[in-house]
Amino acid sequence: MTRTGASAWAGGVCYVLMVALLVGAAPRASGAVHGVGALLAVSLLAGVVRRRPHLALGLALFGAAAVVVGPPGSGEQSGTASYQGQFLSCLAVDLVVGFLVATCARRAWITAVAVSGAVQLLLIGGFAHGDDVAVNGLVAVLAMAASCMAGLLSRERREHATALRTQQVAEAVTAERLRIARELHDMVAHSIGVIAIQAGVGSRVIETQPAEAREALRAIETTSRETLSGLRRTLVSLRRAGSATSSAEQSSLVPSPGLADVEQLTAAIVGAGVRVDVCRSGERRPVPADIELSAYRIVQEALTNVVRHAGAGHCRVVVDYGDEALSVEVVDDGRGASAHGVPHGFGIIGMRERVGLLGGELSTGPRPGGGFRVAARLPLPVPAGVRGEAR
Repeated sequence: MTRTGASAWAGGVCYVLMVALLVGAAPRASGAVHGVGALLAVSLLAGVVRRRPHLALGLALFGAAAVVVGPPGSGEQSGTASYQGQFLSCLAVDLVVGFLVATCARRAWITAVAVSGAVQLLLIGGFAHGDDVAVNGLVAVLAMAASCMAGLLSRERREHATALRTQQVAEAVTAERLRIARELHDMVAHSIGVIAIQAGVGSRVIETQPAEAREALRAIETTSRETLSGLRRTLVSLRRAGSATSSAEQSSLVPSPGLADVEQLTAAIVGAGVRVDVCRSGERRPVPADIELSAYRIVQEALTNVVRHAGAGHCRVVVDYGDEALSVEVVDDGRGASAHGVPHGFGIIGMRERVGLLGGELSTGPRPGGGFRVAARLPLPVPAGVRGEAR
């Protein structure tokens, strides 16, 4: 038996002894003293109520009946006033009933209410006198109704809290699934697009221009290795959520890509036959990891669309470190809206989700002079020093 169980049973034994002392060892005490004593003694049943609520109800009914049926003390001198005080012990039963209503199954608490109500009414009917029968009966019914109402309110509040937690867990799972879907789409779609272009180039020139075919194969190998590394990083991060990752495995992980890797990203695009210019403006400084990763993924997805759909020969990537926001822009001279408006694609949807989670703005659409433009503005957090000065 655990320490908690032992303390619960000890509390039950102490309650029985306390009731025995009230009834047998204090014969001259008034009925009010007996009733209040039994009401206070029910606190000893707290452990039993949590572990065996029906047993606690039985003990409370036993205590109430013993106080009412036992010696009336000074009843010979004070008449029915002694019995009126003794009925206070029934409130202890109502407290236990309220706990059963709040925690037990419907059939169990309905049975408990019926049994305890019947016992209380029998005690009042058998030991109250005159007009006190109706008064005490009404008080007992009202007290029982109040305890049941309190139990029902407690049950509803707990069930509502459980439903909210379940909803929060479901929303968190959905958000994580969407995040994983965005990461896999942005990473794999870009790499597969580059590999497809390079494979096509290699197959066309493998006999006439072996050197270019070898370069295409090297680009395919490099892109494949980077994709495998990214997939491994994603899978390890998922496993880490459920179990601890070994230090050796953690040390082998490659850091998440960021804006410093844009030039490396554009190198693969150049190998696919699209000339890319990268322009940076503003004071280059560290930004939060989630903002930097989102900016990198937006550029990656925009460049993937340029390679796969735009048919462009030139593309420009602009990264602007503003005072309040980080802005990225990708423009090309390709076919415009018809190229990027893939009806069943998830690229632009994923970009909008990324920007929306960070409270930013995304603009996509054809350019007036031809081509397509993707622009994202991601708000940056205000530094603590600047926030303090503003106050």
